[in-house]
Amino acid sequence: MTTDNASRATIGQVLAYGEFRALWLAHALSLAGDQIARVAIAVLVFGRTGSISLTALTYALTLVPALISGPLLAGLADRHPRRQVMIVADVVRAALVLAMACPGLPLPVVGVLVVAVVMLNAPFNAARLASLADVLPAAQHPIGMGITSTTQQAVQLLGFGGGGLIVAMLGPNVALVANAATFVVSAAVIRAFVRHRPASSSSEHANNRLTRSALGGIRMVWTNRRLRYFATLSWLYSFFVVPEALAVPYFAQIGESTAYVGLFMAADPVCSAVGTLLITRLVPEAGRARLLAPMALAVGFPLLLFAFQPGLPLSLLLLGATGFLSSYMVLAHTGFIRTAPDDRRGQVIGVGSAGLIGGQGLGVLLAGLLGDLLGAHLAIATCAAAGILTAIAITTSGRRSS
Repeated sequence: MTTDNASRATIGQVLAYGEFRALWLAHALSLAGDQIARVAIAVLVFGRTGSISLTALTYALTLVPALISGPLLAGLADRHPRRQVMIVADVVRAALVLAMACPGLPLPVVGVLVVAVVMLNAPFNAARLASLADVLPAAQHPIGMGITSTTQQAVQLLGFGGGGLIVAMLGPNVALVANAATFVVSAAVIRAFVRHRPASSSSEHANNRLTRSALGGIRMVWTNRRLRYFATLSWLYSFFVVPEALAVPYFAQIGESTAYVGLFMAADPVCSAVGTLLITRLVPEAGRARLLAPMALAVGFPLLLFAFQPGLPLSLLLLGATGFLSSYMVLAHTGFIRTAPDDRRGQVIGVGSAGLIGGQGLGVLLAGLLGDLLGAHLAIATCAAAGILTAIAITTSGRRSS
């Protein structure tokens, strides 16, 4: 494809690929089911124990295991055909969630099953993202990633509200059955519409133990300058997720009703989805490459103004601006995936995902500690300042390397 044609790649061209549509639908179904499950499990645990701490712990189990499963299990997407990995992960997750739906199941068993489901997310997502690079040409890959990212933001926005409604209407056990059904449909869609491709990993890598493969993936990401550059730009966003975690105490500080917390938390993902669509649809390929570093440098600046405790309207505008600028993430993710060698792509994606999830967890933890010491407004601004300094270091190092 010529550069001129590449610059005019469109959403319609991407959606014309049947395999992309199948991967997109499977991802959307899995995300929707996961959101329903998070609400259902929280309701189930709190209803049986009345314990806030146990409910929070169970919710944490839907996130934390990804720190281990990302590096450890994502390599399965290289050792085995990626279509097969996705189907098996879907079928096993469906069975595990159905087991969770059994009435009267002991809560420790529910916790173990939750961890198992979350662990299987890593090979599924690694295989899916690696397959996108196989399905879409290089010029259309950023648009495909943009569509996927926008869908993810939309499902997350609608998922908790819709999940709450489903759980309220049907009960947590039936809601979990609905989640299992999304995995079954996802597996059927992938089997019907995604083409079989042989495993990409060489026999040398395929024979490595999972732990050795995980360490090799971490080493590759850190020693390859381009991979490290794109990965650290993605992980950078860990500094800028803190407003969501501190929304309630921040609203208490500025004297606003917590009824608006949902609106506040929606500002970032909504504007991020808009920015992602605009940057991937309207900006030519060469322009997107030039925008990556400036947007990463600028994303934290609106949050600095939280130090002055702006009221709700300005806070929404500032958070929306950060969300819009955070659309640089789709460019960093695309560069990261396409830079990874095909025979290690799944493993590398797992390392990148684990770093992103772990970094956000640490960012929220740091923000909580700073919030107790300084107040929510200064915690947000302090994390933003640290993120800006880190962005300067990353982009400076990237320019030197190039």
